[in-house]
Amino acid sequence: MKRRKSPQEKKRLSYTKDRRNDYGENDKSSRKSIRRNKRTPHRANRHRDHQVLEAARGAADEQSGEAAEERLYARRPKRWKKVRDAPLGEILLGRIERRVKRGIHDSGTGRKRIRRIRRRQKV
Repeated sequence: MKRRKSPQEKKRLSYTKDRRNDYGENDKSSRKSIRRNKRTPHRANRHRDHQVLEAARGAADEQSGEAAEERLYARRPKRWKKVRDAPLGEILLGRIERRVKRGIHDSGTGRKRIRRIRRRQKV
């Protein structure tokens, strides 16, 4: 039988496991932008490969083939990699620190909230 989690344990797990988009864009737009960002470098690589191979077209001799292959592999292909979202606890800490720094929140209250979040994050 599964062990029940206490509310404090649920909160700690929430701070460490829940993730938030910290890239700065709308979280709904990620559905489209991730596909686009994966698609664009592949398309650019195919375009470049096609241009290099098109320039090597003509009579097949070994020198032009080697030159085309050398130009083809001279530049590293473009790529894009997805970045993980940040844990909720880190996002909240940064938000509170920023508010204290700008004077939106009192520094004493901010320190208390930061200590509380850090305490809840620990095992």
